[in-house]
Amino acid sequence: MGAKQETGMRESSLEALKKFRQIFSSAQQHFRRIEDQCGLSGAQLWALREVAGHPGRRVSDLAKAMSVHLSTASNLLDKLSKRNLVRRERNDPDQRIVRLFLTDEGMRIVASAPGPARGVLPEALNRLPEEVLDDLNRSLARLLDTIEGGDKDAAMKPLSDLVPAGSTHNE
Repeated sequence: MGAKQETGMRESSLEALKKFRQIFSSAQQHFRRIEDQCGLSGAQLWALREVAGHPGRRVSDLAKAMSVHLSTASNLLDKLSKRNLVRRERNDPDQRIVRLFLTDEGMRIVASAPGPARGVLPEALNRLPEEVLDDLNRSLARLLDTIEGGDKDAAMKPLSDLVPAGSTHNE
């Protein structure tokens, strides 16, 4: 142990930790259910649902809708294309623009997949009133400021990639 002695945790800290555990457990259970029923990750299903809801969407628009890096969206689409769930088309006069469409198999999976497509945490956050979200964002920013060596890049990765369905993480 370093120069700083670890002390016991305050009761309120333990209560907050328990709530984070419940949130992550709920997310894991949802991702596991998606994987079991569809054979897809939560992020892959979310991408399929986004394309289903907006046929012809561009890759950059998909990345923005999912709040992920463009490269992350491209990697998701590569996997979905290899499984013949998404097709990419270049029909615009500007051939650099790629439009996304579901295949028949992709539509079948979307129709039978468990919801919510974005995951339980994004859906729950979306249902909160704006003032509650503002308070939560401020509080989480303060929490993140106290964590040494935090992964700032994790903000742009799908939650299903951070909390794998089959994992058992320790604090």
